[in-house]
Amino acid sequence: MDKKQFALDKHREWAGKIEVVTRAPITNREELAVAYTPGVAEPCLEISKDVDLSYVYTRRSNLVAVITDGTAVLGLGDIGPEAGMPVMEGKCALFKTFGDVDAFPLCIRSKDVDEIVKTVSLLAGSFGGINLEDISAPRCFEIEKRLKEVCDIPVFHDDQHGTAIVTMAAMLNALKLAGKKIEDISVVVNGSGAAGIAITKLLMSKGLKKVILCDRKGAIYEGRDGLNPIKEEMAKISNLEKKAGSLADVVKGADVFIGVSAPGSLTQEMVRTMAKDPIIFAMANPVPEIMPDEAAAAGAKIIGTGRSDFPNQINNVLAFPGIFRGALDVRASDINDEMKIAAAEAIASVIPESELRPDYIIPDSFDPRVKDAVANAVKAAAIRTGVARK
Repeated sequence: MDKKQFALDKHREWAGKIEVVTRAPITNREELAVAYTPGVAEPCLEISKDVDLSYVYTRRSNLVAVITDGTAVLGLGDIGPEAGMPVMEGKCALFKTFGDVDAFPLCIRSKDVDEIVKTVSLLAGSFGGINLEDISAPRCFEIEKRLKEVCDIPVFHDDQHGTAIVTMAAMLNALKLAGKKIEDISVVVNGSGAAGIAITKLLMSKGLKKVILCDRKGAIYEGRDGLNPIKEEMAKISNLEKKAGSLADVVKGADVFIGVSAPGSLTQEMVRTMAKDPIIFAMANPVPEIMPDEAAAAGAKIIGTGRSDFPNQINNVLAFPGIFRGALDVRASDINDEMKIAAAEAIASVIPESELRPDYIIPDSFDPRVKDAVANAVKAAAIRTGVARK
């Protein structure tokens, strides 16, 4: 069967992947009078006195907005907000399936940062959290930063932080198998977009010291020409030795390669120049930076990809449902670095150390233990860091 046609046929059959379901019974006049007028006036009046009661009397307490402008949809690029809707609906379906979080897609017809920030901030009172999705870099960094400043609910760009969290989880278990510590290894991250920068920052917050971030022009270092403000910021905190050159130049001797870049960008020859038994996370989709069998043949010890048809799938669905589940449960005002690290450690801990092996360093997406492990860890971190409000 043609997979493309099958996907089209199923989406036509579904006519959307989510729907609104009523929680309040409305089967007679009495129930109608409670759910709507006149009974609905009572919670309205209470909320007017104390806005926080919107979390008690409405579904805001479990509702996340999934927001895009359609500028960086999967590997499809800038296809527009309407064309991004199937992905946003799918994201909402994953929120519900894996986290029991209600989510609603909002696709904004604007690429203007000011307009997007204003639109989302004006709608924030209807939601308990905001998930930004498929917004192109570097605009995504400014949009998230500004929304976090003006919104009193969690704002989370999953393309950045979800990817970083699951990558860290895989890294923690890979290092256990390799018998190495994060502060002692050298890492090369290929791809300096939303995911690559977030991965680098989160791993550094966990203790990584030696890391080089690469873009299409090669290694990023302080003083290099052609860096945008975000890359300039990264140049100040990474590649402190200011190594220059191509990916092939700087990957020599590295313990770990993390790819969030382009198909085929890592060759077997490059892998052979890395440290003994290197760890390779080739996460470009649908075609990774190097195919797993090629990486293994070149000497890679542990290999992860973004694909479900290979072992060690580094998949964001392990993170974002449980993260928002935990954040919503304690009515967190933010999802901070401590909560992200706690989520990564929780995902990693789902697999007992005795069960770890090179082809099993990260739980399966359908592992039922993941949601509660992540949610509980995130809740505890939110309480510990003072952002919980419940």
